[in-house]
Amino acid sequence: MAKMYYDDDADMSLLEGKKVAIIGYGIQGGAQSLCLRDSGVDVIIAEVPGTKNYDRAVADGWEVWDTAEAAKAADLIQILTQDDVQARVYKDFIAPHLQPGNALIFSHGFNITYHQILPPPDVDVIMIAPKGPGALVREMYLKEVGVPSLIAVYQDFTGQAKDFALAYAKAIRATRAGVVETSFNEETETDLFGEQVVLCGGVSALIQAGFDVLVEAGYQPEIAYFEVLHELKLIVDLIWKGGIQGMRNGVSDTATYGDITRGPRLVTEDTVDEMWAILEEIQNGEFAKEWILENMVGRPVHKALMKQADDTLLEEVGGELRSMMPWLKDKG
Repeated sequence: MAKMYYDDDADMSLLEGKKVAIIGYGIQGGAQSLCLRDSGVDVIIAEVPGTKNYDRAVADGWEVWDTAEAAKAADLIQILTQDDVQARVYKDFIAPHLQPGNALIFSHGFNITYHQILPPPDVDVIMIAPKGPGALVREMYLKEVGVPSLIAVYQDFTGQAKDFALAYAKAIRATRAGVVETSFNEETETDLFGEQVVLCGGVSALIQAGFDVLVEAGYQPEIAYFEVLHELKLIVDLIWKGGIQGMRNGVSDTATYGDITRGPRLVTEDTVDEMWAILEEIQNGEFAKEWILENMVGRPVHKALMKQADDTLLEEVGGELRSMMPWLKDKG
């Protein structure tokens, strides 16, 4: 079992006299910055002028820095831009200003795992990865409970890299909930696998296929949408709160029986074999290479597939039905 760390395992005094630069005021950047500031950490923000994130940072009371100047001034540099731009941001604006003993911080290990960022040997490289979106990180901080998080050490120059990771985790109240130690490789590979096989790729493909079967069988698209997509939130919420068995105990006996007898007919040995193939592509870097090249040439496959998905009956019907649900507009 993984080792867990809590408040008593972390010493926030390590951050006293240290300046933390947050590069990117996006979903995680905004939340982590505010939590760090409220914990008394000296934080500076870097964001691109003219962007929504820049305007949001100003609205939140920050003086927004140029990325290079922030990197030059900071002791710990948390890179929270999108994966596909991190390497360029690092090379152009951060690497020239690194000093021995600085720490590079990440919340996802993609660019370190796949060697898109190659840190010098005289800096610490650590990860603090909250297991929840930025809004939840901030909400749970304000409720003084925190969000469970992962920490990892890729490079320990100072001999205190893990201690700095725990101190940062405590500053966003992650240690209040519990922190699990992992590695950059493990976090990256399991994160990509989860996205591709279950959370995004698996779920979206299953929804689309189920919708198509019902419509081709002659059922109304609106009814198909409700049954294979709209009601998914109920099931996911039950799983989120109580695990798979908690969900099964929260639905009808008919639904439970259909689950345990028909589910294995869908996820067959062939499906599992394909999961293993996808995992191998992640582990050997094939997926990373594909995604990096895709970005280098302007994302033609990404754009084409997104356009193809936009034009489906599922999206058309879904848009119409969601317009009938005013409560969804309140969710932002």
